[in-house]
Amino acid sequence: MKTMIYSFALALSALSLTACSDEKFEGDPVRDLSTTTEVFNSVDESHFSTYYQPAIGRVGDPMPFYDQKAGEFKVLYLQEYNINDAYMFHPFWGLATKDCANYTSLGEVLSTGKSALAQDAALGTGCCYYNEADGLYYIYYTGHNGQLKNVETVMRATSPDFKTWTRDHVWELKGDDYGFSSIDFRDPQIFKTDDGLYHMVIASKNKFADFTSTDLKNWTPAGGFNMVWDRMCECPDIFKMGDYWYIVYSEAYRTEWSRKVKYMMAKSYDELKACFNDPGANWPKDGREGVLDSRGFYAGKTASNGTDRFIWGWNPFRSGANYMEKNVNTDNGGEPNWSGALVCHKVVQHADGTLTLGEVQGISEKYNQEKSVSVVDQQGLSQTGENYTLTGNNAYVLFNRLGYHNKISFTVKTSNNWDKFGISLVRGGSDTKKYYTMVVNPENENTRKINFEEEGTEGKGFIAAIDGYNFTRPADNTYHVTIYTDNSVCVMYINDNVCYTNRIYGIQKNTWSINNYGGSISISDVKVSEY
Repeated sequence: MKTMIYSFALALSALSLTACSDEKFEGDPVRDLSTTTEVFNSVDESHFSTYYQPAIGRVGDPMPFYDQKAGEFKVLYLQEYNINDAYMFHPFWGLATKDCANYTSLGEVLSTGKSALAQDAALGTGCCYYNEADGLYYIYYTGHNGQLKNVETVMRATSPDFKTWTRDHVWELKGDDYGFSSIDFRDPQIFKTDDGLYHMVIASKNKFADFTSTDLKNWTPAGGFNMVWDRMCECPDIFKMGDYWYIVYSEAYRTEWSRKVKYMMAKSYDELKACFNDPGANWPKDGREGVLDSRGFYAGKTASNGTDRFIWGWNPFRSGANYMEKNVNTDNGGEPNWSGALVCHKVVQHADGTLTLGEVQGISEKYNQEKSVSVVDQQGLSQTGENYTLTGNNAYVLFNRLGYHNKISFTVKTSNNWDKFGISLVRGGSDTKKYYTMVVNPENENTRKINFEEEGTEGKGFIAAIDGYNFTRPADNTYHVTIYTDNSVCVMYINDNVCYTNRIYGIQKNTWSINNYGGSISISDVKVSEY
């Protein structure tokens, strides 16, 4: 009893002290990280809005078109999940956008077949075309079923409103009926030639099949044309732009220098087909064999609103236990991982007809919240106001932390024709063990290429299978650089004639740098904005 009374007295005393005290109990003060440089193990958001990635699953092959009836771009895509059904997979999901920067999900547009034994148990890439004559949308798509003799055939569905779709169970194109493969017969793409005929080009084994129609319903075989030597080429997209005809395709050869989006060009459709009779002699005269981007961008297809043409492709996700493992896991048995985030570029046509990929105005305008930029560490730096000069090997200027969605822009001028510089992300101070750099590397005096390197005291150096293409050194040695990031998706443009897409995990909440590797570079107009 004495023990109980004593305990009760203590409790009342504590309660009295607590009630009468003015003391406030607070957590630790918020730490100011603006001048710190340690690296955080940051992770992506579940949903990407600029380089679209759904909260559940990922984006597979995109199928864009301009819907003149609705006045907007629509992008169908193969919906990929972490675990797909064994036979019934890749339904078509859809997005709508007016500015190629903000997307509205349309949900599932075309489901897989109703049975694991159906020809279209799984769906493969196709296209959508609106026919003003009958007021119907036509989706031509690949029906895929590995259990059947014809693994792939071309099928179709129609809709009056892009909501309710009716499959045509009577009509079907089988490759072996026309001398093409019964296994590889996929990715139909429709376009119109100067004579008013509709064409449908289909990817088959080492050949493109060609069919024609006057009404988008009845199709007549029109032969075929070669691919690139022995390489399977997927996702053909044919269009006319100005005075030139183009085919954009994805080269599916299993090697670290392939799996890229490329193009051919000619003055007529017939000449375009003939280009593939001798690809080596007929590459576009751009010094890079028609390569449009790195292996960080695949299955690219285009669409035009009559003024501008854009291209959409997917940026592959990476596997690994942490950001360091993911950033170097670029080549999984000759292939990047399949599917990822949806990346859009503007198609830029130059005076000689050659193409490059450039910035999308809508994306630039989206990143409209300018952030302060400050130096948090440096080596070999001299600074005058907001202009910087880096001199000597391993010189760098380290800037304050980035957000989840960043637009970084600056200008670099090199002092001679051999200077080398780079942009590092997920970088801390001088003792950082591993950080990730896009290096503008001099291949020779007049040629540059973007390499990806894991730098730092424990870095691997050059990372294969994610380097860019060769491009000509600017005559004045001036590089206007713009980088966009949306979580781990990273896209870099240089002088509106170089495009490089990559996945770099851990960018957000970490510092970044511009580096010099010998010689001297001048840096100006450094800006960072977010949304």
